[in-house]
Amino acid sequence: MWNPINSIPGAKVTSKLRKQRFKPLRRAVRIPVWGDLGIRLGLALSLILLVIMIHWWDRAGLVDNVDGEVSFLDVVYFTMISITTTGFGDIAPISDRARLVEAVIVTPVRFAVLFIFVGTAYNFIIKRSWEKWRMSRIQETLEDHIVVLGYGVSGSESVHELIERGTEASNIVVVDPSEERLAEAEALGCNVMAADATRDQTLNAVRISKAQNVLVSAGRDDTSILIVLTVRALAPHVPISVVVRANDNESLARQAGANNVINPVRFTGLLLAGSAKGTHIAEYLADLASVTGRVQLVEREVTEEECGQSIHQLETGGVGLRVYRQGKAIGYWEKECECLLPGDIVVEIRPSENGTGKGERS
Repeated sequence: MWNPINSIPGAKVTSKLRKQRFKPLRRAVRIPVWGDLGIRLGLALSLILLVIMIHWWDRAGLVDNVDGEVSFLDVVYFTMISITTTGFGDIAPISDRARLVEAVIVTPVRFAVLFIFVGTAYNFIIKRSWEKWRMSRIQETLEDHIVVLGYGVSGSESVHELIERGTEASNIVVVDPSEERLAEAEALGCNVMAADATRDQTLNAVRISKAQNVLVSAGRDDTSILIVLTVRALAPHVPISVVVRANDNESLARQAGANNVINPVRFTGLLLAGSAKGTHIAEYLADLASVTGRVQLVEREVTEEECGQSIHQLETGGVGLRVYRQGKAIGYWEKECECLLPGDIVVEIRPSENGTGKGERS
């Protein structure tokens, strides 16, 4: 029987991904597990070697009740039973100096090694279990977060830009089926999940209905549009931005429920066309698009104090470009912009932190 889904390019890949169970939400730890274990074991071994050297140096103060001779093997043996507090008594300190060494040096080392091993057990058993439980709780209470579905070129750049703009990495959730891609996002401090973003189960797990924004960049237009359809069905009111590369798919993405449709190919064409008409136009457009430039575009709702004023009298000191009023776009030159109303959305240009310090984060 013919299945319309199978006729979509990449549908077989999607169906395979759907069979995979996604991994729970996770976040990178400051020190990798094996790195932490190596540091702890290295420190404990260093302390043990130090005590062996001290005992070997002061072996004249030790007595072997078995054969009367203290060899290097005897020193190693005595060190281990001293640190572990076993104390069989076959080798014992007899001089005052040897006993002082045991009391002043070996005893603190014994406690230090004990704390290292207890701390290791705590870190790998109790703490790790606690971290898993904490992440599950975070997953259950996610709210007002940004969900990035797809961590390819566009998705990774958007995450970097969000962090540059002041968004906490812990407030970003990245979903992608590739563990290799997720490793980079996890290193940035983002919450990550290895899963198929077209599945309801995945989106419900990251509490998509409670998200502040959803950014979709699956790498293929058909997959991205399918994700938008799924997100919109689960979260009717959450803003969705999606990347598509074919002009014909822009309208499909909007019909699927996307609020913003970004076409990187078209934007690149705009930059190229701008560079043909002026040397600095493309540079300024790129400057506007990034927070690392001297200026940036900011969209916000007008304040109570700005109501009744002109778009040219914004409190932020920015340059007002456009007003969105009840879904209608109004240019700064039009008469309606001379009197801002409650609920108006203003798009303005502000100096960034690399400009005069009046950036978005001020």
